[in-house]
Amino acid sequence: MEQLGLGRQFGRLAPQLDGVFRADGVFAHDRLRFVDFVDDVEELLEEVAWQEWGDKEVVDDFEEYILQHYSG
Repeated sequence: MEQLGLGRQFGRLAPQLDGVFRADGVFAHDRLRFVDFVDDVEELLEEVAWQEWGDKEVVDDFEEYILQHYSG
């Protein structure tokens, strides 16, 4: 995120993602459904896009893309 110029946003995003991954970096399915996680991430990205570019539409297809890509 720092390389994208979004470092100041990371401080707000990191705590919201805390607990979603185990210490080994694996997604914690027993804590949160992946579908719900992707939805939450899209909302976070919309916030960042709105603050940085004034347009949250730039991330509208994120959830659909991720779910199609990872559903097999």
